[in-house]
Parts: sequence; structure tokens; C-alpha cells
Amino acid sequence: MTVLVIGAKGQLGRELTNLLKQQNIDFIAYDSQEMDITDFDKTLSIIKDIKPSVVYHCAAYTAVDLAEDEGKEMNYLVNADGTKNVAQACKEVGATLVYISTDYVFDGKTRETPYMETDKTSPINEYGKAKLLGEQAVQEILNNYYIIRTSWVFGEHGNNFVCTMKKLAKTHDKLTVVNDQVGRPTWTKSLAEFMTYLIQNKCDYGIYHFSNEETCTWYEFAQEILKDDNVTISPVTSDQFITKATRPEYSIMDLGKAKSTGYEIISWRKALKEMLY
Repeated sequence: MTVLVIGAKGQLGRELTNLLKQQNIDFIAYDSQEMDITDFDKTLSIIKDIKPSVVYHCAAYTAVDLAEDEGKEMNYLVNADGTKNVAQACKEVGATLVYISTDYVFDGKTRETPYMETDKTSPINEYGKAKLLGEQAVQEILNNYYIIRTSWVFGEHGNNFVCTMKKLAKTHDKLTVVNDQVGRPTWTKSLAEFMTYLIQNKCDYGIYHFSNEETCTWYEFAQEILKDDNVTISPVTSDQFITKATRPEYSIMDLGKAKSTGYEIISWRKALKEMLY
């Protein structure tokens, strides 16, 4: 089995390549500079040359706020057009594609129960809209695909909420964090494990929701991250913490389908502890 990892130097790509090494699985990895997925001809050429049986698509434009204005064009080029290019190239060689999407395909409004994979999508920011277009392209072009919607991703590589909070705690004795957005944090290691688990266990193709177990608000997440730091954290509302991109108030996705595969999902608190300590 020939495995290709795209976006190998991002926070998920680095976690995934480390895991594949631990599993003694041979793979070929490309970062965004080596493989520009917005260029269809080059993408097709590379994938035709490698002829992978599995493609882990970890490349993404993830600057959610910049995607609203100055990064809007790049957001759609990478997340929508780039994903379509990868899917088309996978079809040419018969490769199975694993594509990472987001909870931001949902609006998070007037919601009281976790989102199912079959629920109606309705993104409220440009990042979510572009990722949804990527999903639709994959579904239209391929039959052999896994779309994994995830949320609140954190890990030891790259920029994420955990790293940001830890950095701020070094220079501030007081912090404010929103307390009216609820979701499930996802450790990159858990996500990478689930990605490989789907392939190795030949699970049914389709869309899966994946994050770590248990829910929280960003404020509660920050409290756990900084519980051993000398800093005071105060809760605020989203109205008090204005961002360019609107975030869903409710981002909890149902994990039933992911659990039905047999993969054991640990809690985000346990995942955070394992990562930090």
C-alpha cells in the first residue's frame, strides 16, 4: 500500500507522519510548498507519478478570521478548489481519499442536540463555506472517500488555542475567554489515529464526526489548560469579544458513528493531560 500525506508540515500533518512512522508504515509526504494543490496540473502529475492507494489530505487554509476579507481568495483556492483538484487526481489513480473538514459547516443556531453526519449544513463564515464546497467536491467525484468533520483542534505542533493560552499566560496575569460557545476539543494525535484506523480497518466510506469525548466552552477549556498557571481567567460573551468571522454557538457533533467503528475515543481532558504532561 502506497500512502501519500498532503500538508505534511501543518499541525495535523506532522502528527500524522509521526504516527505513521511509529506504525512502521511507509509513506510519501509533501508540504504546501512542494505540492501546491491549487495547481491542478502539478497536483495530478505528482499523484499520477506516486500512484498512491491512500491519500491523507491534511492541507488547509485555516486562518478563519482572515478568510473573511484579505485571505478570502486563498481560503477558497485551497479549501474548495484545491480539495477538488486532489479528489480529481485521486479518481485518476483509484486512490482512497481522507479529507478533514470542520464543525463550521453547521451554523450552531437554536441547537440542543449534537449534530449528526446527515444533518443539514449551513455555514455562517467563509471558512466553513469553503470547507463545505471541498466536501461536496469529494462526494461528487469519488466513491471511496472518508470525510472527517472535526472541531477545536489542538496539538503540540503549530498554532492552536492551547498554545495561544500558554503563551498569553506567560505575559498576562488576567485573561478573558468566551463562555457562550460550546463544543468538543480534538487532539491531533487522536484525530491522526482515527484517520489511520478507518483505513486499516476498512471501515465504511462516508462522512464521520470526530473529536474527543466530553464538551466544554472555550472558557472551561482555558481553565483546564491553565489550571497550573498563575493567571486569572474571566468569562465573557461573544458580543464582548468581537471577531471578523462569526463562530457557531453550538459546535457539538455526535460521535456515535465514529464509536461504532470500534475506535475508543478518550476525553479531551485526558488528551490535554497527555499532551501537556
